[in-house]
Amino acid sequence: MSETPSHIAPSLSSLMVQASAQEKLSPAQQRFNDLLAQIERLSGQIQRLEAWSDKHRYAHIQALRESVQQSQVHRKSLLLFVHERLQNADFTDRQHRMARGLVRGLIAHLAATKDPQVQALVDLYTSEEDEQEAAEEQAEAAQRLRERIEEALGQPIEKPGQYQTPEEMMAAGMRQWQRQQQADEERKAAKRAARKAQKQEQKKSAAAEKGEVPIAQMRELDAKSAIRTIFRQLASSLHPDREPDEQERLRKTGLMSEVNAAYEKNDLTTLLRLQMQVTQLNPPNKAGTPRMADDQLIAMSLLLKEQVAALADDLDQLENRLSSELCVPVRADADEATLSQSLQRIQADQRHSADSLAADLRRIQSDAELKRWLKEQWQLAKATSA
Repeated sequence: MSETPSHIAPSLSSLMVQASAQEKLSPAQQRFNDLLAQIERLSGQIQRLEAWSDKHRYAHIQALRESVQQSQVHRKSLLLFVHERLQNADFTDRQHRMARGLVRGLIAHLAATKDPQVQALVDLYTSEEDEQEAAEEQAEAAQRLRERIEEALGQPIEKPGQYQTPEEMMAAGMRQWQRQQQADEERKAAKRAARKAQKQEQKKSAAAEKGEVPIAQMRELDAKSAIRTIFRQLASSLHPDREPDEQERLRKTGLMSEVNAAYEKNDLTTLLRLQMQVTQLNPPNKAGTPRMADDQLIAMSLLLKEQVAALADDLDQLENRLSSELCVPVRADADEATLSQSLQRIQADQRHSADSLAADLRRIQSDAELKRWLKEQWQLAKATSA
């Protein structure tokens, strides 16, 4: 995506073909104007989204990092406390199993920290008995999830015996759904490609019989010719070596570098803006500027269409990157207040998670509360996996 300095960046609306009192815009003129409007809209969305990101991104990521770190500190404290109580508290066999299951869950959350105290507990809670118990619980949860996935897919999961945990079953379901979607898209794309190829072949055959150059090829050549013509006009007007005034020569040198960059990228809108800027500074002797013919506009529209596609791709990549970095869905068509509220909600959720862990730690200091809490956590885990 190319950026045009503000001192030579009039609104793209100023480049649009204007209807006259005598005649309406032709389809080619309307298409040219529509593409310019799309470019201006997409460019504006990218600029606004980048400005919003610059304003909020650092503080948001820092706030999330602090909450996650606090949560990990509280999880470690819970892990060490429950482990200590397992050695001394009067637990029933069922409570003992629940406590060991909770400890394994905390260890899983903390494994990435590589904390020596956490690592020291890993071997204590990975006995064959514990592993068998955990595997059975995971298999039951995977089976319940499998039933829900098959209902949503409308077909059985392929080779379900390979997946023993809910995470594996969910990943398998997602892969199967993606394969379904991909297969559907490939079938549709193949049909579209076949129809398009048939039409192109028919056009080529008709053109060959008449000894004509295909219209699409002619327009592509016309587009390259149009952008080359604008480049040459600008190069002639802005050539620094022809300018005796030092300050003006420096200004033209800067503009010429922008012309060269835009020409290399086939950036028609920037070249048109520069052309308008030069024309405004050095108006032609004759009054007014003639409209471009429809053939020229159709050719230029090919380049504008490429710019629209490139900007749409830039915007999609920006939205995906920010969504991943900020952990919230980011869309350019959302207003700034809505996006900022999404950041505030996830920050509040993370703070609440850390605060809840701290509250749990304060609550379970007595054995009675610890046992009640273990039962609640076990029921919550069952409900979550159901």
